[in-house]
Amino acid sequence: MMADFDREHGLTLQQDYFGDPSAWKGLVELLEDTFSIDVSIQDRFGGPDPTSMPFGYFDPDGRCVANFTAFSMPLIVNGKPVKAAGYQSGAVRTEWRERGLYRDLMQRAFAQTAAEGYELDLLLTDKPALYERYGFRTLPQHLFVAKMPKLQQAASTARQLSLEAPNDLRLIKSLLQNRQPVSNQFAVARQMEMFLLNASFNSAIRLTALGDEAIIAWTFDGATFWLLDIAATAIPSLATILSALDVEPERIEICFSPDRLECEVSSEPYEGYTVLMARGKAADDITGPLMLSPMAEF
Repeated sequence: MMADFDREHGLTLQQDYFGDPSAWKGLVELLEDTFSIDVSIQDRFGGPDPTSMPFGYFDPDGRCVANFTAFSMPLIVNGKPVKAAGYQSGAVRTEWRERGLYRDLMQRAFAQTAAEGYELDLLLTDKPALYERYGFRTLPQHLFVAKMPKLQQAASTARQLSLEAPNDLRLIKSLLQNRQPVSNQFAVARQMEMFLLNASFNSAIRLTALGDEAIIAWTFDGATFWLLDIAATAIPSLATILSALDVEPERIEICFSPDRLECEVSSEPYEGYTVLMARGKAADDITGPLMLSPMAEF
């Protein structure tokens, strides 16, 4: 049974509140104070994900003291579309912890997605034991180390993009809206907001257009090339990508399932700060080495 914190603590429960500028500002401040991240960057790109289902408690001064948000994260798993929900922005202010607020908000979010027929729940966390009691299990992630392919004459002109340039941003958003999943095994089918936010958070990430048909998200330190994601109407091969970017790295690490890249790979366990967890009737269909693209992290 969900608690009545409105009466018990003088808090106000708000759901689906992203349309309220003052409440949205309250969440921005909560996440900045808790995690030192500024999600208000999304306002530059059109606002937060419109599929978001936020649940938050606010004090009499309008401060957001606790929050837990669900959102739609359609996936492709083994070639089939899966109606998946992701969970993010889980935070409680220090002085309000140990009172059951987080558990209450989680239960509300889980009840909402269950009622709407989601068949898979996903989250990223550094505290997996907290979620195991709710039926989540860890999905081990793997990096894919690729053999250097034979380079070829570049068929597309490569152009560096900037999120600050309106025309570049329009192209990025258009390709994200019309993209092919980067993998048939395990990949996001549609999710624009996290791609843009993750690109904003990490200045080392390069976004390069190959013509107007593909955007490559990548980093390179002079020796190792990390392929983070591809937003494209047709997924180019690894050879096509490296040829267009004109790089010959010593090591190539692909940060998503590489089944559409026409390349030879070996997999290595990925040890990140957070672990990927899943539950639901579609969770058992997720098998084999996989990785969620860093551009889809939430």
